[in-house]
Amino acid sequence: MSTVFPTKQGIDRQWHVIDANDVVLGKLASHAARLLMGKHKATYTPFIDTGDHVIVINAAKVKLTGRKDEQKVYRHFTGYPGGLVETGAKAVRASRPARMIEEAISGMLPKTKLGKQMYRKLNVYAGDKHPHQAQKPVELVVDRKVVEETK
Repeated sequence: MSTVFPTKQGIDRQWHVIDANDVVLGKLASHAARLLMGKHKATYTPFIDTGDHVIVINAAKVKLTGRKDEQKVYRHFTGYPGGLVETGAKAVRASRPARMIEEAISGMLPKTKLGKQMYRKLNVYAGDKHPHQAQKPVELVVDRKVVEETK
C-alpha cells in the first residue's frame, strides 16, 4: 500500500469569513492559521499547501486582553541606520488595524516559502465589507469568550 499525496488539481479550496468583532486576537489568529495551513482537512500534508482562503472583517474591533492596548509594541525596520520604528497597539489600531491581525497570523505560520504561500491566501479588512462575494465564502464563528483574569 502506498501513501497518496494531494495533487494541485485534487485540493479543494474553500473561502471562509471570520468576523473579528469582540474576538480575542490570539484565538482569532490561531483559528485562521489552522485554516490557512489546512490542518482541519483529512488531506493535510505538512509539505503541501492544502489550506483554504480566509477573509477577516472588522479588524479594527478585535479585542486585546489585559493591558496590551497600552503595553504591546509593534516594531518594524525602515532599512536606514537607526531606523527601528516602535508603535503602540493603540496607535496601530488607529492607523492600520489590519496589521495587528496580519502579524499575529503570520507569526503562527511556517517561516518558509510554503508559509509565504499560505499567507497570500489571507485577506484582512478593517470594516465589515469585502470584495470577495463572488467566491461564496462560508461564515465562521470564533468563540467570543474571554478568560477572566484572576487577581
